[in-house]
Amino acid sequence: MTISQDLQFLENTIELADQAVKEGNHPFGAVLVDKNGAVLAVGKNSFTVDRGPGHAETNLARDAAKRFDVDTLRGSTLYTSVEPCSMCSGTIYWAEIGAVVFGMTERRLGELTGEDPENPTQDLECRVIFESGRRSVEVRGPFPELEDKIAAQHLAFWKA
Repeated sequence: MTISQDLQFLENTIELADQAVKEGNHPFGAVLVDKNGAVLAVGKNSFTVDRGPGHAETNLARDAAKRFDVDTLRGSTLYTSVEPCSMCSGTIYWAEIGAVVFGMTERRLGELTGEDPENPTQDLECRVIFESGRRSVEVRGPFPELEDKIAAQHLAFWKA
């Protein structure tokens, strides 16, 4: 994928995060794209139903692992506005998804959410988790050109 394609799919995740908030959930969305650039699936945060484990990336990865074969998954990219946490990274890895693209780091999210009990953000880069596995997962991010937009979305939610 090109940088402009990455940015467009990341914009889609920001829109999904806005939808999640309108549904009463936390501002996170994810998009799974195949090697040809076709959207295979989308995911949103589901805090109101699943509480802490209802992360957009985990929801999407679990759904994708049920619906698609390994070759499709390994050739696919999961886009998300914020770097996947350790739980999401593990789920992405086990779902056999081949690449991850994120807009803003988990560390920056932690700075924005502070001590909010609904988002006990860990300071653990997804690259560390993926690099500890037996298969590679390509990681692209963060994208500074989107950080202000993503940060504003989270500031509006977590400080409300």
